[in-house]
Amino acid sequence: MKDNIVEVISSQTRKQIQDEISGMTFTKNFRSPSAEEWYIFLPNFKDPITGGAAGKAIIHYNLLGTKEIFINTTIIFDDPALHNKALHQLVYGISDEIINRLVGYADTLLSVHAGENSYQAEYRQ
Repeated sequence: MKDNIVEVISSQTRKQIQDEISGMTFTKNFRSPSAEEWYIFLPNFKDPITGGAAGKAIIHYNLLGTKEIFINTTIIFDDPALHNKALHQLVYGISDEIINRLVGYADTLLSVHAGENSYQAEYRQ
C-alpha cells in the first residue's frame, strides 16, 4: 500500500531548522514585574549593524493573575536574511521553538516581525 504522507517541508529546510534550533541561545536583557526581553542568538544569522543577536523576544505577562488572559509575545528578527520569503518555514520553525522554550506554550498571542515573513499566531493549552 502506498504511503499517503506528503512532506510539506523539504529535508534540506528541516535540517536547516534543526541546525538553527540546536545552536540557538538566549540572553535575558531586561526584566520587570510585567515583561522580559530576551536576545536570540542563532548560528547562521546576526544583526548586520552590531554583529550580535539575530533578534529579540519581548514577553509581556498578565498582571491580573487570571488564566483567561494571554501572554503577549513579540519576536523581532533583525537579520534581513530572515525577511526573505523563501525562509518563511525557517522563521516559523525557529519562532515556534522560541515560544516553546521561553513561554512553554502557555496561552500566548504571538506577533513575529520578520519583513515578508511576519505573522501572528495564537497558542492555547
